[in-house]
Amino acid sequence: MNWLDLVGWAGSAVLVWSLLQTRILRLRALNLVGCLVLIGYNGARAVWPMVGLNVVLALINAFYLRRLLATRHDERAYAVVEVASGGGMVDHVLDAHAADIARFNPGFTRPAGGLAFLVVSGDETVGVVLVRDAGDGVAEVGLDYVTPRFRDLTPGEFVYRRSQLFVSRGFRRVVSPRGMLSPYYDRIGFRHDGDHYVLELGG
Repeated sequence: MNWLDLVGWAGSAVLVWSLLQTRILRLRALNLVGCLVLIGYNGARAVWPMVGLNVVLALINAFYLRRLLATRHDERAYAVVEVASGGGMVDHVLDAHAADIARFNPGFTRPAGGLAFLVVSGDETVGVVLVRDAGDGVAEVGLDYVTPRFRDLTPGEFVYRRSQLFVSRGFRRVVSPRGMLSPYYDRIGFRHDGDHYVLELGG
């Protein structure tokens, strides 16, 4: 097997690996890389139908990647809906994703009462944020969960962007969950404070 064949196999492996991803942004990015490698390989082998196929797939991936990146911080792409914290849709989301929630929030236990927000994209629920009143104007986040497909897009940030959701209830500060794996809070205005992150609210 020569080096060119190794390139072809590597491109095919990346393409297959991309299809195993649950995160849509990562799937598109890896698929694009695999397509570009295979364009080069098939071009060197003069297999033009496969070049054409991979060019089309690369363009499709590039189009959707651009759209995903352009809308990841766009409030028109997501809606935040306040719901009852116990029962109904919240319990359904928590039950459906219990194993994944435990993986990223090892200390999480379902709270009694508090505030609950669902983050939705169209008719799909992509995240849930549970908050409790910790006293002294502090809103403590018990859970900030995003489904695997949307995890690279951090849609939970839209809950915190709308600070009026908290300010109108007398909160002056939002505190992130302690021990959360792969937190993203430093990218949306929170400051790191020990084992958690803090967002100071104006007003």
